[in-house]
Amino acid sequence: MELKRQHLIDPVVCIRCNTCEEACPVDAITHDGTNYVVSYDKCTGCRTCVSPCPTGAIDNWLLVDQPWSIDDQFGWEELPLGQTGPGPAEPAPLPPGEVSDLLAAATATTGPSVPPPASAAKPYFNLYSRDTPVTARVAGNMRITGEGTDSDIHHVVLDFSHNAFPFLEGQSIGIVPPGTDAKGRAHNIRLYSIASPREGERSGCNNLALTVKRVAGGVGSNYVCDLKKGDEVRVAGPFGQAFLMPDAPNANIIMICTGTGSAPFRAFTERRRRNAQDASGKLMLFFGARTPEELPYFGPLMKLPKSLIDVNLAFSRVPDRPKQYVQDKIRERSDDLAALLASADTHVFICGLKGMEQGCDEAFADICRLHGLDWADLRPRMREEGRYHVETY
Repeated sequence: MELKRQHLIDPVVCIRCNTCEEACPVDAITHDGTNYVVSYDKCTGCRTCVSPCPTGAIDNWLLVDQPWSIDDQFGWEELPLGQTGPGPAEPAPLPPGEVSDLLAAATATTGPSVPPPASAAKPYFNLYSRDTPVTARVAGNMRITGEGTDSDIHHVVLDFSHNAFPFLEGQSIGIVPPGTDAKGRAHNIRLYSIASPREGERSGCNNLALTVKRVAGGVGSNYVCDLKKGDEVRVAGPFGQAFLMPDAPNANIIMICTGTGSAPFRAFTERRRRNAQDASGKLMLFFGARTPEELPYFGPLMKLPKSLIDVNLAFSRVPDRPKQYVQDKIRERSDDLAALLASADTHVFICGLKGMEQGCDEAFADICRLHGLDWADLRPRMREEGRYHVETY
């Protein structure tokens, strides 16, 4: 299934002022006595028409398997939002072996059979492969850790232009570095978690961000961290069907991470900040780094309202302060976490260095013992219900 991104005008919101038709540089917009519509074949996605539109009716971009014709759009009374994308019976291709191996290694603790959260949206996956990648263009590449630190982490924005690339919070993409290895073979795919909510870095822009740490000698990380604005990148994916954000507004989400493991949780947080700030479910973040300067997104994270997210930071290399790790902060919040763990609406997500898994597991076990809960029973039950997910590397 090849999805296409189609630009459409919402007939309910449109006031028929003709501004968009006058602004369009390629005459892709026309009208009859009822509706203003966009030709899929002519529209280049330049967005010239968007800012002059006084109502926002013009800023609709839907994923479709077959683009709507001009005549179809003339007959609409509202956008056919329920008819986009492939149907539920569409068979999904299997991921390539190298991707399956990477995902299996990342989820080894919980096992690949953990289902997605019950309220998670249905993801698209494996739409593009190594042999049939989609080309994205770099829209930005910015270091997000302190210049004086050893940790060189970048926020890289990839723009997909007209190419449909639907994804959900928690999924990954694959990037194939150009060139060959020492044996003359093509490089393996590198997987990177998506750091953007499903709407992209800005609604309607069809882009996404990655959080990538430069690793000494690392082919993939150095390739991505050195990308310049305007460079083209071959992308496979999206990948991942289980480590997905629950959509239910009453879902409590406990997020535990180190370093670039923050990427999916930035996506989770942005999703709720933009769409459900009044959700009854709690967001609780435990984030570990050596110093504040090495913690990606430290500045923006500090600006988030406490009513949206409960942030707990652990630093292990701050002078004149005792070392703290995420499991220490988890124990500090024992009472609050016990109340959440007792709820069937609570989900736990762990992402980052593999070494923190055991410490988190022991901390949760200690909390349960203190509060009359049985972690040995609760943890497998949460796994079976798609409420306990781990991705570590």
